[in-house]
Amino acid sequence: MNTLKVLAVMMLTVVLSAFTSTPYSDGYKIGDMATDFSLENIDGKMVSLSDYKDAKGFIVIFTCNTCPYAVAYEDRVEALNKKYADKGYPVIAIMPNNTEVKPGDSMEAMKARAKAKGFTFPYLMDEGQKIYPQYGATKTPHVYVLEKTSKGNVVKYIGAIDDNYKDASAVKTKYVENAVDALLQGKEIEIKETRAIGCTIKV
Repeated sequence: MNTLKVLAVMMLTVVLSAFTSTPYSDGYKIGDMATDFSLENIDGKMVSLSDYKDAKGFIVIFTCNTCPYAVAYEDRVEALNKKYADKGYPVIAIMPNNTEVKPGDSMEAMKARAKAKGFTFPYLMDEGQKIYPQYGATKTPHVYVLEKTSKGNVVKYIGAIDDNYKDASAVKTKYVENAVDALLQGKEIEIKETRAIGCTIKV
């Protein structure tokens, strides 16, 4: 009986922790400077944040082909790029999974998915899985909104795209849009960090 009680408490702790918005122990925190990277895009070219000379910042999204959560957000990610790229905040999508564990996330599969969905943003491979740990990403999708400053790219928001992965029409709070809108207006971001809901990044 005692064992069952202990297990019940452990399960409750796990469930509750999944929905709290406590900061991540590893990776970037709000206000940190995000280092640049050079990753291969689906068109075979290497892409870095420094390539975007006119950008005001970036919507960096760790995502993939195989996670149902990531798939559910694909159209919303595309919509974010269409809304904000011209305003200076392009989407930079990065696929962080180990492709030996998830063959459906191979570069060829990424190319096919991007073509089928008509992605207008770069879709990069985190070859060797070196970038996502720097950011502290744990899920797909996991978003980092960066603001370009004279000192570098400052992390301004971390977490989920919005508050309803199941139904885009039922979203009440658009976390990423609110964050980028605030930055464009020179205002303080009200919600700077949320819990990313998605599949665990495969190592």
